[in-house]
Amino acid sequence: MFKIEIKKASLSDLETIQIISIQTFSETFAEVNTPQNIENYNRESFNLEQLTSELTNPSSEFFIAYSNSKPIGYLKINFGNAQTEILNDQALEIHRIYVLHAFHGKKVGQLLLDKAIDIAQQMHADYIWLGVWEKNDRALQFYIKNGFVTFDTHVFILGDEEQTDLLMKLDVNK
Repeated sequence: MFKIEIKKASLSDLETIQIISIQTFSETFAEVNTPQNIENYNRESFNLEQLTSELTNPSSEFFIAYSNSKPIGYLKINFGNAQTEILNDQALEIHRIYVLHAFHGKKVGQLLLDKAIDIAQQMHADYIWLGVWEKNDRALQFYIKNGFVTFDTHVFILGDEEQTDLLMKLDVNK
């Protein structure tokens, strides 16, 4: 039986989050980006100092998904001034939903998204928003299926390349 548990992360989960981050980012984007850009991004974004800063930020939270006590993905949310773009201080940003490739299609991402929606509703957020690369078809389909709509774009720098992220949002407290 495939059972998934979601637990709030703490600083003791730092290395787990780092491993999932690097593996998932590489699995998802290595085929369509240069090895140097992937390596630089992983080194800059998922080093222990950067992740410690994110984990200890009181306006961010991480939740790890486990299957049979094995970490298989995580959710990172930001609110208030931790949002990567302050569009609305009453919004909640999904900064990352990362699921190991071997667990795609097993509803892990859905459970992590549902967790974010629950939190947004509890905090009476106006909406949830996120940025997703315009060429990440799997993620785009997932968010559209869950009711997210595109409202803007922004530039995401990956090494020496500018990429376009679609900004998407979901109203959660109508």
